Amino acid sequence: MPRTNTLLTCSQVVALEERSRCLMGRCPISRSRLLTLLQTRCRGVLRSHTKMAKGVAVLSSSEGVSGTVLFEQASEDAPTTVTGNLSGLKPGPHGFHVHALGDTTNGCMSTGPHYNPNGKDHGAPDDEVRHAGDLGNVTVGEDGCAKFTIVDKQIPLIGSQSIIGRAVVVHADADDLGKGGHELSKTTGNAGGRVACGIIGFQG
Repeated sequence: MPRTNTLLTCSQVVALEERSRCLMGRCPISRSRLLTLLQTRCRGVLRSHTKMAKGVAVLSSSEGVSGTVLFEQASEDAPTTVTGNLSGLKPGPHGFHVHALGDTTNGCMSTGPHYNPNGKDHGAPDDEVRHAGDLGNVTVGEDGCAKFTIVDKQIPLIGSQSIIGRAVVVHADADDLGKGGHELSKTTGNAGGRVACGIIGFQG
């Protein structure tokens, strides 16, 4: 018979090794042990083969603000690139954040607080102490429009802290980046009301 070469995945190799253990009288392997083995021994292999992920949020509001925000992450270890186009805003800087909940049943108010899985104070995107969802400000021109690109490492599309299913929110005023001395500086950046929002979903 002709010889064939088969490339085994990491998980298949682990399964075959555990089957060999059984033949030597050391079995059965529990489901929890198998999952632990796969997570510890295949983590690097699985991460390196994770495909690019893309997301999109379509923003709208009752105040005439609209826009589209795109998200792209090349792999689990890569930062996420955010590109956006907004219109209908007053000129100047506007706070721009990922919020914890993908819930717009009560408009943007039901999207919850800033996404903050690590329980830190609000800050600037480059600060060590910040919410994961703190993306700073976007600048709106005299025509009421903003085009922007943000690259950030704390808003992944892949993995356990993925922002898919959460919401992106544009605020009425500038985010003081946690440094304004206002009572809301360390929670919201005193960025004012929520003028537009959209739920982040996967993009094909």
